[in-house]
Amino acid sequence: MNAGELLANSLSPDQATRENATQKLEQASRENYPGYVHTLASELANEASPVFVRNAAGLALKNALTARDSARQTEYSARWLALDVKIRGEIKEFVLRGLHSEQVKAGTVAAQSVAAIATVELPQGQWPNLIEILLRFVNTGTSVPLRQSTLSAIGFICEVLDPEVLSASADGILTAVVHGARKEEPSTDVQLAAMQALYNSLSFIRENFEREGERNYIMQVVCEATQSPSVQVQATAFECLVRIMTLYYSKMAYYMERALFGLTVMGMKSEEESVALQAIEFWTSVAEEETNLENDYLDAQDGLLDGDVDVPKYFAKIALPEVVPVLLQLLTRQDEDAEEGEWNVSMAAGTCLSFLAQAVHDSIVPGVIPFIEANIKQDNWHNREAAVMAFGSILVGPDPTVLTPLVNQALPILISMMSDPQAQVKDTTAWTLGRICESLITSIKPDVHLHPLVTALVAGLQDRPHIIANCCWALMNLADGLFELYESSEEQNTGPLSPYFEGIVGALLQVTETAGNESNYRTSAYEAITSFVQQATPDCVQVVSNTALKILDRMEHLLNVQNQILGSDDRNNWNDLQSNLCSVSVSVIRKLGAEIQPLADRIMTLILQLIQSAGKTSTILEDAFLVVGSLSAAIEIKFAPYIPAFLPFLYPALKAYDDTQLCTVAVGIIGDISRALGDQTEQYAQAFVTVLLENLSSEVLNRNVKISILACFGDIALAIGPKFEPYLETAMTVLRQAAALQANPLDYESIDYISNLREGILDAHTGIITGFKKTDRAQLLISHAVVILELVQKVLTDDNSGEPLDKLALGVIGDLADAFPNGEIKPLLLAEWIGTSLVSRKGYDKETKTTVKWAREMVKRATA
Repeated sequence: MNAGELLANSLSPDQATRENATQKLEQASRENYPGYVHTLASELANEASPVFVRNAAGLALKNALTARDSARQTEYSARWLALDVKIRGEIKEFVLRGLHSEQVKAGTVAAQSVAAIATVELPQGQWPNLIEILLRFVNTGTSVPLRQSTLSAIGFICEVLDPEVLSASADGILTAVVHGARKEEPSTDVQLAAMQALYNSLSFIRENFEREGERNYIMQVVCEATQSPSVQVQATAFECLVRIMTLYYSKMAYYMERALFGLTVMGMKSEEESVALQAIEFWTSVAEEETNLENDYLDAQDGLLDGDVDVPKYFAKIALPEVVPVLLQLLTRQDEDAEEGEWNVSMAAGTCLSFLAQAVHDSIVPGVIPFIEANIKQDNWHNREAAVMAFGSILVGPDPTVLTPLVNQALPILISMMSDPQAQVKDTTAWTLGRICESLITSIKPDVHLHPLVTALVAGLQDRPHIIANCCWALMNLADGLFELYESSEEQNTGPLSPYFEGIVGALLQVTETAGNESNYRTSAYEAITSFVQQATPDCVQVVSNTALKILDRMEHLLNVQNQILGSDDRNNWNDLQSNLCSVSVSVIRKLGAEIQPLADRIMTLILQLIQSAGKTSTILEDAFLVVGSLSAAIEIKFAPYIPAFLPFLYPALKAYDDTQLCTVAVGIIGDISRALGDQTEQYAQAFVTVLLENLSSEVLNRNVKISILACFGDIALAIGPKFEPYLETAMTVLRQAAALQANPLDYESIDYISNLREGILDAHTGIITGFKKTDRAQLLISHAVVILELVQKVLTDDNSGEPLDKLALGVIGDLADAFPNGEIKPLLLAEWIGTSLVSRKGYDKETKTTVKWAREMVKRATA
């Protein structure tokens, strides 16, 4: 069978034929990669082949060169670069020939193949004349399909490659792309491809945008394209404006005033949804950008950011009188037949309004309230729903003192609208009530609003899935908000929700009994139960205990029926349910604390069965391990009998280097167990330290897991105190090596990593010092004091550290001084920088100031 037949069969409607062809293609890829990719490229360029076969060949070629996973991409790139130069040259000729195809679909796939090869070769300095070839095709080619496919290829290349790789070609690319995007371009298809390529090239033409003449021309072409007869060109032009605003906000004042205000408002009114959506997105991006700029500016004013910070130009505030009325009208363009998650003009308008509220604050309110008042009681449900959506959208941003009277006035109306005959009105009302509970909980007066509010939300739990999900979210926010608002002390026995607690939790548990999870409503109900358990006041603890029994019953039932699982959908549903049950279990254990002891045997039995049955389903393993960790913290030394049965499951998780999250949780469990067992951890210490050191030496383990491991040494040392001596030198060596790493000052990711790393090291030092101090082995730390204090000094003199890290470092000074009260390290503690550091800084919060004061007293005693 030839390649064409195989490719055709790989698209066959017959499953057996399709699978057989796919297997043979995969086999060819493994056994003869050079021949495989050469054949695919040849088939792509073959004008005599059916277009669907050529498309299949091109996509297979692209997939042989690109992968989403970075490790696999490295493998694919190396495999391609290892090919004979002659074979690679022939393949490249084939894909370039594919661009000339009169079949536009084949040309587009050829463009993807060109980009796939370019992604591998250009960063290596290979195929140096590619951009020159492509520009020649665009600038001198007479074939419309050729110019269209070539512009697509340029766009794909710009989309995936680092701008630095293409910087030398930026001028030529920009010239060709902008030329094709002009309104004078006779082919709409070429203009569209050019606009799409322009969109992808915007990030690497920064130097061109700095030059006023070039910037003016680019903006002229894009603005003119928003008026194109082609809807696709219009939408892409607005999409370009969105990206330009994000990338080059500081250069936009002139264009906003001259063109963009009018063009975008007109675009929002377009009957073509794709155009309106992008025009709305323009103002969403303006609002988001200005919110971020304002936050940065305020942080700079408070001394939290260094350097020059741009001040917002307040385009959003200036445009409010024109933009807000259009957005409010667009809210009434709901699509009642839209599928869940389907983006439409009404949803986009609500989102835009929400971002505008955050950008302009109180200024949004006067323009929106009259619309709400005029429409909230209208007979037409579109108007009612739009009014509620408008209200919900402006609840974050304006000053709460401005919104509170409005919320107080609106709450009775909104609560009554939970009985609206139209489902979409109820859905949006539940969401709005959730936002009020989340952001303006002080507006809810327990004696006035709570009973009708709870009654309405609980009734909504019997409604449609999407409404149930929003009611669950609202109830969760209500529980969290009221607990925070009314929790005056640990001794407080009751709270505003206590009279409703059992009824709400019972209603939520009833929701979770369903087999389905449409709109994620069952998961939302479990999340709400978790919040109610976490926020339960002492008078509701019995309900929490009863909930624990129901959760364990369900977990047991699920384990008993797992043999009846048929297919991946059933398995995914089973996994989701077990994860939800684990989450509630964690919250129950944390709430009940030591009182969970009578259920400990049952919990551990079920969790060990779950871990065993989960196999390599990491999310369930993570959730199950979190239950174990919370149980060990709750019952402490009484957890000891369960450790021998649990360790055989813990060690494989610690070796799951490719599963970062699972490995991190497993490391955390060692800390949990150490804290729970105290000095009884000694019997496991050697095994724990050994496996942690093995993990640190791994070249494939995520570096963030290694930070957790460093902190874990502190947990073990704190638990076993001086019995950590056999591991002290090794641990301190590892910590010293880690502390020597420096951040790249130009790389935010590097700065963030080093901060997190130092936090882990300081946590470890805190645990080790605390474990040894006030014992006869404390003297072992003297030789390490210099290195420890060197790190502390680095942290306290680094502007990127931040207060939490400073607090840890100051605490370590205090711990060291406390460990040696008789002057053993007096010369070190008398260093000038320590005295300077222990003067409380103006910006520190109360807790940090308390740490400073304590550390100062310890140093004073140790240097007396």
